[in-house]
Amino acid sequence: MNQIDKRFYELLNLIETLSEYELYYRIRTNYQNINEETKKSMSTFFNDFPYWGKIEENNYEEIELKVKELKKHAKDFLDVYDYLEDYRSKKVLYATLNNWVNYDFKTLNEVIDNCYDDYFDLDLIPVCKNETLIDLGAYTGDTILSFIKNYGIDSYDKIIAYEITEETYQLLLKNTEEYQNIICKLKGVGNTSLIASLKKSNVNASANRIKTNDVGSIPVVTLDEDIKEKITIIKADIEGMEQDAIKGAINHIKNDHPKLFISIYHKNEDLWKIPKMIKEIDNTYHFYLRYHGGCIYPTEITLIAI
Repeated sequence: MNQIDKRFYELLNLIETLSEYELYYRIRTNYQNINEETKKSMSTFFNDFPYWGKIEENNYEEIELKVKELKKHAKDFLDVYDYLEDYRSKKVLYATLNNWVNYDFKTLNEVIDNCYDDYFDLDLIPVCKNETLIDLGAYTGDTILSFIKNYGIDSYDKIIAYEITEETYQLLLKNTEEYQNIICKLKGVGNTSLIASLKKSNVNASANRIKTNDVGSIPVVTLDEDIKEKITIIKADIEGMEQDAIKGAINHIKNDHPKLFISIYHKNEDLWKIPKMIKEIDNTYHFYLRYHGGCIYPTEITLIAI
């Protein structure tokens, strides 16, 4: 057994051995031992990006939610670890969970990918040709431009980009106007068709979200309904709507077997649930994790399924 396996299994054994209260107390104690500047930074971060719960004086919701996920789904995390095809991926998963439990910043720093752009790991996908790329959460076109930079202008037949914020959508149009066969849509993507409202982030438009339980002016579609041609790549970074987008693309995933680049960090459960969802739809996929976040709290975790 190598050192990554050993450390991961020891961590999972600890999680399973401790009671929920004991695990909560351990994580909270570890948090209290962090320096005050880092604690303040984390508190601000969790307030600015309300995906994982708050953590501040007399409010440890973020820790409580992590504990519930770890205790209830330890077996699911083990399954995902076994799915992963390389030890770089396994170390990303270990670094994430060890950060959750022990505030291990060192290992998280070690797995940051400084070699390749987000999504486009050339060791996993060295060449792209005749692709139909679907970009969910296209923002200002950064992923599209990165794709073209990495694989060339002749790497795709068509790119279809979805963005939900009007101002950002206009920048997307501007930044991609010189390229052929890029279709931009002011729409959200989910598991059913509806009209939703926009929940704006106080920090950055890239973190804007759709509220599916509130009628507004943003059309939300499913990929199975909105796109009838074959899809070869789906990238999704849509602020917690990734699971819904996958449910709305089941037929494309089953029939087209597209390469998938999915953000799996906006919900604690995304880390184990999204790989298992994809495997249930099509068990021929191979799974990898890549990390482009920082060393304090694990975000920007990408599942690459091929």
